[in-house]
Amino acid sequence: MPRTTPPTTTTGPAPTTATATALMTTTGPVPPAGSSSDAPAGGPVSPPWEELVTSALLGTDRRPPGGAPGTGPDSAAAALLDAAALHTVRRRAGLLPAPAAPRPGPAPADPRPALPEAARSRLAQLLADRAAPGGSGGRRGTAPDLTELIPQWLATANLHGYRAPDAALPPLLDAARARTDLRPQALTFAGPRGLWLAGLNPDWKFALRGASGSALLPEVTDLDAVRRLWEEGLFAERVALLSAVRAHEAEAALALLATTWPTERAEDRLMFIDSLRTGLSGADEEFLEQALADRSRNVRATAAELLSALPGSALAHRMAARALSCVSPGLTGTGPSVAVEAPHECDAAMQRDGVVALPPSGRGERSWWLAQLVESSPLSVWPARFGGRGAPEIVTLPVADGWGEELHAAWCRAAVRQRDAEWARALLGTPSTPPSNGPGTASLAERSKLLAVLPATERADWVAGFIAAHGLSEAFQLLGVCPTPWAEPLGRSVVDALDIARDAGSYPWSFSGVMGLAERCLNPAEADRLEVLTTTPDEPADASPGANGYWSEAFQRLVSTLRLRAAMDRELIPAR
Repeated sequence: MPRTTPPTTTTGPAPTTATATALMTTTGPVPPAGSSSDAPAGGPVSPPWEELVTSALLGTDRRPPGGAPGTGPDSAAAALLDAAALHTVRRRAGLLPAPAAPRPGPAPADPRPALPEAARSRLAQLLADRAAPGGSGGRRGTAPDLTELIPQWLATANLHGYRAPDAALPPLLDAARARTDLRPQALTFAGPRGLWLAGLNPDWKFALRGASGSALLPEVTDLDAVRRLWEEGLFAERVALLSAVRAHEAEAALALLATTWPTERAEDRLMFIDSLRTGLSGADEEFLEQALADRSRNVRATAAELLSALPGSALAHRMAARALSCVSPGLTGTGPSVAVEAPHECDAAMQRDGVVALPPSGRGERSWWLAQLVESSPLSVWPARFGGRGAPEIVTLPVADGWGEELHAAWCRAAVRQRDAEWARALLGTPSTPPSNGPGTASLAERSKLLAVLPATERADWVAGFIAAHGLSEAFQLLGVCPTPWAEPLGRSVVDALDIARDAGSYPWSFSGVMGLAERCLNPAEADRLEVLTTTPDEPADASPGANGYWSEAFQRLVSTLRLRAAMDRELIPAR
């Protein structure tokens, strides 16, 4: 160890603070004072370790180490460092090897077929993130963004039922750790060997939470093993176990949950009751009704939400009775309308049924209570209330006293919660109608949720019509709920709108999000048709400087990404 001579001091320990820290954090067991390691036979005598620490803390002027040889202003400090170096070497040389950890059991077998060689190489490339670097000024260039293609590659590989190569499991788990959107597909692809590996590395514990049906969980038909893990397992294991049992037999999961429910922590009860969304049915009503009296507000709110998603539940009928007393047919001039009388109080019974009494900041109490009553009521009660009118007629009725926006927004949330396509369709209206004039809410986030209730083909057709009528400026959230690859009418409407935006000299970077979606969601077969858009036309006089160059670059990247996706799909086709 090289000698380091600190400056001298006459007032205290400041010059030796670093020395003290080093001494106190040195690894290894502290030898007992006076032991043979302090004064080995034939070796130099050095003070005990505790004395060195004391000298370092107090300062060598106040407490010089015993037996410090030599003279001069720095001799005590130098002797302290020399003694510390000697002790450190002795202690490290005397460490004994730690006992070996138990050898892990063998990895489980994975009978799925191996990847084709070309697909194996492609996976390694995607996980290594070998995308070409973007150009200057934050521009991405024309090369595909490989990291954004990983989800599609995994989905296709899982569709064909391939197993992950053993060498790819660590980078695959690392990628899934960094990106939660990859986890479901990545864990399916990793299979039982990936979960076995995740159990050996704390950084990959997230994988165990999604281990439903894996070799890490007992067979759901093995009742003794299920009960033992439920009572003794870690929280992540119990969540995965409950999900696995729920998927196999919903009522068995409910019975399992009931055995320990009174003794669970509030945050655990919330996670467990939320798992009942999968396979929710009338058989869950009794348990959820009891949870309405839970001591945790969040648990009560979740139980009420789940019960309101069951139109036949007693809670749904109680909420409907309250809502019907607030919303009724009326007359505006000579035509029918909707009259609204919002609640004047939020009584204890309403609060027990999940109505939150205190509104958010900036929200009126009565409108807050009304919205909760309407969104928790079965949509089936409104046609009878309004003289047999269907949803399309009801949502177009004028609403008195400015309550229309509040009432329609609540109906939107009810349609999403109850997965009612008829009401979702009515509240969306025709795609050509501007959102601000539509029958439902103008919120694009709410409209996206309504779209998700519709069948996939109808959803894509509606968004294609919306883009054709209103362009892309408000379509980004709507595109996110459309199934991929986009159907031809939707894909064509997106590309046409991008082309129109370019020809109009629009600011190009405002469409970068839609262009990124197109790279991942357009049908790869569209690549040849889009080739014509990769050229750089002359810029209009009022266009943003360099805009057409950006557009050309973006379309080149789109075409190259589509062709890469097509190649990826070919590589994953099983050999015959």
